[in-house]
Amino acid sequence: MTKISLLTREATGLIIVDTQERLMQVMGNPDRVTDRIVKLLHLSRLFNLPVILTEQNPKLLGPTIPAVKAALPQYHPVEKLDFDCCNVDGFNERLQERPLRNIILTGVETHICIFQTCVSLLERGYTVHIPHHAMDSRTADNWHIGLSLMREAGAVITSAETIIFQILKRAGTMEFKEMLKVVK
Repeated sequence: MTKISLLTREATGLIIVDTQERLMQVMGNPDRVTDRIVKLLHLSRLFNLPVILTEQNPKLLGPTIPAVKAALPQYHPVEKLDFDCCNVDGFNERLQERPLRNIILTGVETHICIFQTCVSLLERGYTVHIPHHAMDSRTADNWHIGLSLMREAGAVITSAETIIFQILKRAGTMEFKEMLKVVK
């Protein structure tokens, strides 16, 4: 059983996997996924959480969708051909830039790149938080299978809003007021 602890802004990073134009067009709920990722990007900007963005074979699948790209603090995607992001040197270099314990893992597809990356991150000792509506697959069955496999592997299945309020910690702050505009 996974021991769940609360997220802290000091030790948490956000990973966005392959939210590219051609991939997002064939997902089951692209608007929902985009909405949740953009909210998490607002959170990352407020608290200076590191963000890693990947793109799977961008020559074939195109760039990151405009809504996500516009919300990024900077657009420097890690290009990859591997499904498991942890098999990519550029990804690993970015991951090790700051001492992280917790990873918020988002993007597509849940049962392929997200699942494989999740397992590798867990094997490396990270606690992986999976905001279930901030990821997707082409079919609902594959989305559910991916979530189930990640839960069995030891990931924390959660929601974007749960993550946001864990990082916020309290009401009444400037950050809380800013995020409230985005969440509500």
